[in-house]
Amino acid sequence: MIFKRLQLSLIHIAIAMTLVPINSTLNRVMIKELSISATIVAILVSLPYILSPIQVAIGSYADRHPWWGRRRTPYILLGLFLCVGGAALAPVAAFLMAQSGWPGILLGLLAFGAWGMGFNFATVSYLSLASELSGEKGRARTISIMWFLMITSVIVTAIAVSRMVNPYSPEALIRAFQWVCGVALALGIIGLIRLEAPFVPTGEAIAPRYSWSVLAQAILGNRQAKLFFGYLIILLAAILGQDVLLEPFAGEAFGMPVDATTRITSVWGVCVLVTLLLAGMLESRFGKRRVATWGAVGALVGFAIITLSGAMRNSGVFYSGVILLGLGTGLVTVANLSLMLDMTTISGVGLFIGAWGMADALARLTGSVLGGVIRDLVTQVSQNAVAGYLVVFGLEAVFLFISLFLLQQIDVQAFRSQADKPTLTERAALVGEVEGG
Repeated sequence: MIFKRLQLSLIHIAIAMTLVPINSTLNRVMIKELSISATIVAILVSLPYILSPIQVAIGSYADRHPWWGRRRTPYILLGLFLCVGGAALAPVAAFLMAQSGWPGILLGLLAFGAWGMGFNFATVSYLSLASELSGEKGRARTISIMWFLMITSVIVTAIAVSRMVNPYSPEALIRAFQWVCGVALALGIIGLIRLEAPFVPTGEAIAPRYSWSVLAQAILGNRQAKLFFGYLIILLAAILGQDVLLEPFAGEAFGMPVDATTRITSVWGVCVLVTLLLAGMLESRFGKRRVATWGAVGALVGFAIITLSGAMRNSGVFYSGVILLGLGTGLVTVANLSLMLDMTTISGVGLFIGAWGMADALARLTGSVLGGVIRDLVTQVSQNAVAGYLVVFGLEAVFLFISLFLLQQIDVQAFRSQADKPTLTERAALVGEVEGG
């Protein structure tokens, strides 16, 4: 099974690799070097989350319509090709946007749309395959390995891209994307070789997949579920909303070159990885709510320091904030995964895990687009590019403060008062569903 887990991890790594140059390099080039609106950039980068509702249809269709005897491999392969092709075309579209306006925007929608659609096709399919291959007892271990190797690959990819774009030129950027996409395609195909056995119908009922309307009804019908849903959106929108803006801010405020701002992702990733490894131990000793609080406070202070660094124009202070933000993100991730498990019932496992996954997608979309819009508006009014970023980071710190207040109001027992508590086996299985988001 360890070999299959490594193969699954290669697919997870391949898809994640295509996100790195877009979220750590191209976003900065589009906003700073090409002077493209941060709102447009945020919308393009958020297309995977805008298109995420299609995962419900993809998963349900794949359950019932195998291709060549396999229910997951063809959809993963299609997603991989779309993801890699769209990502490879993205920098070309960005340069055309800066030169030609609407023709570039149309090509951008095509490129980023293909990347976003491929992300959703591949993600729902390989997570379904991971669940099927691992079984209930092995699902948590499989997802843990996939998550650890994915974060590691993000760090390595960010370092590699930063070297490939030093010194920066449009040709160097396009070449870096081509290398990353080529490696991602190769790793994804290797991961798929003989991974899935031919599907043999057994007559067993297929597990239900819930629509967005059903998920919404489940949330609205439970006060604690509404509270937790709102908490997740506000918290994650604050923490993840900086994805599009952190690198262009560093270039604007401190004059960092493209290769230096790309390395910010690797610094952040190392901090997240460290706290992911330590958070489980902290949680068992101090409790998940306290660890979640520490993580949110750490991220809040990180944003405050990043905001201060912009006012001071001090890159050393900026990196201190990035480190705190990464450490806080790691703690919040582990603690809230545990809280998600508690905010789930046996009778509604798929339902509530789907609801928390919907909160994650909405938070990423809201955080990125809202950040881009506010940055553009403030910059336009103040005629100061740095001021726009500082307002966004300050607002994200306020969001984190609000999330801390909401966290104290969440009562797991009230949520589960009419439901049975999951067994240890079910909780282990749920970790896989939660990580899949």
